[in-house]
Amino acid sequence: MRALALSLPLLGAYASATSVLITDDDGWATAQIRQQFDVLNSTGYNVVLSAPALNQSGKSSLSTTPKPLTEPCEFNTCPTGSPATGFNASNPRLNYVNGFPVDAAKHGLQTLAPIYFPGGKPDFVVSGPNVGTNLGLVVLLSGTVGAACESARSGVPAAAFSGASGSQVSYTTLATDPDSDASRAARIYSDLTATFVRTLADAAAASPGPFLPPGVIVNVNYAKIDDCPSADSYKWVFSRLVWNIFETDTETCGSDHLPDESKVVGSGCYASVSVISASSKLDVNATLQAQVKERLQGLQFACLD
Repeated sequence: MRALALSLPLLGAYASATSVLITDDDGWATAQIRQQFDVLNSTGYNVVLSAPALNQSGKSSLSTTPKPLTEPCEFNTCPTGSPATGFNASNPRLNYVNGFPVDAAKHGLQTLAPIYFPGGKPDFVVSGPNVGTNLGLVVLLSGTVGAACESARSGVPAAAFSGASGSQVSYTTLATDPDSDASRAARIYSDLTATFVRTLADAAAASPGPFLPPGVIVNVNYAKIDDCPSADSYKWVFSRLVWNIFETDTETCGSDHLPDESKVVGSGCYASVSVISASSKLDVNATLQAQVKERLQGLQFACLD
């Protein structure tokens, strides 16, 4: 696979010290996850990919014992009869798991991390970018969110990333059709996610400690790319899963009621940033929201127009 040029400035200051595990529910060979791997790897992070052999969208937090393939991996990237777990022959950091997204995350954390990461675990888990948004209570069904929650419950900070544009296509599309909407979405969303990771890495370097408080994940959703031609077109908005007039949120933009992420993503070139419990997958309290928001101040949160 051709390594695509990184459109963001190289972020080498802290990247070399940061270990990142990438997973998703769309599978190990989609354009979006491979582009994300390339971007973070090119930036200088220590990156390993562990994702399902097949598209496992909508599998939430289901888990099973991985088994040998009874059909080819997605896009024929491994043949029928391949072992339950495996890797790309030319790059062993690209790994598949014939199981659910949670199983792919477990394999990355339990088997691959001790091989590739100092201290035996990653600093952060990137789940996604998913093909399609995971907004509101849809997170309860999302395998992308399920994998992030599994990571957080295992003690590793994580976030789930999803984008409204893109499609379920092979990573080869990045080279064969670089101007397609799928390729453009993969590039834009991966650049945005790299900015998010850099922001957390910078915050951890300035104030040592875990990237995020324990027991939570961040759910990030990106608006369509139609009117947003680059990552620079987007603004970050702190949000919540669902609007709740009875809950008091951390004060943002002069209000103690955060906008729901569906409203944010539907309002233009925005990326919604919601903090949810890794256990219940629902909105957390204002105290935890404030802690995460402080860690992410480098995103320069905007108010909705």
